[in-house]
Amino acid sequence: MEFDWVNMPFEWEGLVPKDVEESFEDPFSCKLLPDSPRYAAESRYFNLGMAASGYGIFSVYRTNGKQIRVVMAR
Repeated sequence: MEFDWVNMPFEWEGLVPKDVEESFEDPFSCKLLPDSPRYAAESRYFNLGMAASGYGIFSVYRTNGKQIRVVMAR
């Protein structure tokens, strides 16, 4: 999937986009998805993964199936 990094709503605070993208590719990452159709219209998803640099990164994101837009990452 492609990442949308235009007009990010947060400050990077030491992270770089490459680290966040790598955390999504981590084969041991944990992704949490909403389980209620009531929240499906504005769903937020969660990803907890590790970048190749060794940083553990927690991300909140939205997706349309083709692009991932990260709302927050730490």
